[in-house]
Amino acid sequence: MTSRTKVRDTRLRGYAPLVAIALLAVLLLVVAPATLSQFRLNSLGKYLCWAIAAVGIGLAWGRGGMLVMGQGVFFGLGGYAMAMHLKLEAAGPGGVPDFMVLYGDGTMPAFWEPFRSGPFTLAAIVLLPAAVATALGWLIFKRKVKGAYFAILTQAMAVVFATLLIATIKETGGFNGLNQFTTFFGYNLYDPVNKQMVYSIAAGALIGCLVVAWQLYRSRFGELLVATRDAEERVRFLGHDPANIKLVAFVVAAVMASIGGALFAPIAGIISPSDVDATASIFLIAGVALGGRALLLGPALGAITVGFGRTYLSEQFPTQWTYFLGLLFVLVILLLPRGVGDLPRALRAGLRGRSA
Repeated sequence: MTSRTKVRDTRLRGYAPLVAIALLAVLLLVVAPATLSQFRLNSLGKYLCWAIAAVGIGLAWGRGGMLVMGQGVFFGLGGYAMAMHLKLEAAGPGGVPDFMVLYGDGTMPAFWEPFRSGPFTLAAIVLLPAAVATALGWLIFKRKVKGAYFAILTQAMAVVFATLLIATIKETGGFNGLNQFTTFFGYNLYDPVNKQMVYSIAAGALIGCLVVAWQLYRSRFGELLVATRDAEERVRFLGHDPANIKLVAFVVAAVMASIGGALFAPIAGIISPSDVDATASIFLIAGVALGGRALLLGPALGAITVGFGRTYLSEQFPTQWTYFLGLLFVLVILLLPRGVGDLPRALRAGLRGRSA
């Protein structure tokens, strides 16, 4: 094989993930709407929202070595921001959400008012989690908190956030959360055509996040992130600040989780503390581990698989489904520690070893 042929093969392999993303786009945007019922398509839409958050976890954990177990916080920030806008949209000009009349005296907190604006809501979905992640990340990474301490700290954030939501029933709906959305930026959510439109937006957002992750993985930043994961002190010795590198990955993961949460609210028709608590965050981590945290498509496919597994097992075994799902995760971690997505590579390596 000539050197020119080797270079060409290397370039083709470099674009293989982009081809895989394109195939996934065809499956999600063309095949799924044509073959699935409205109920199943809506369920798939929820799984895609989790997959968007999982892509960010793959960046932070798979490439950066940061076990972020509190992504439910950022998922919730985006979800509640969108839900607040949808509730105000349904209430009409000058109106207040129905639960504030039911649980309180009908007065609306001042921080709700800006969410009447669609552009403000869209900006908040991106900027609010970015600001929170920047502040938290700066405090965490500058103090060199990592490993199990980082994981416990982020999980504690999810617990505190969910507890705060439950306690503020007059402001956020409490344990019941925000629900009964009738419109999505003027589109009637009871219309199947509009439901499919929101699903398509979620599918497009997932594809966009995968492309962003692919670009980051192959960039100089991606190389520095992996180097920081594997040899942080060497990166610091070379003149780079590992805290800043990890902070960028943490913020990007937070924004992706927020986008997933924002789309989850209109698709699921509800956003509640149970969607953003520590358990929800652990399910996201489990999906990433199942698919393969260091792979590009692995986290997304793992999250979708976990979503389908939760739905199927809960339908077949309403009281025992969590045990079956937990057993599956244990088996995957024991037999395929790099995730199911790494199975083809493991098989190829085994065949090479046998032939040698």
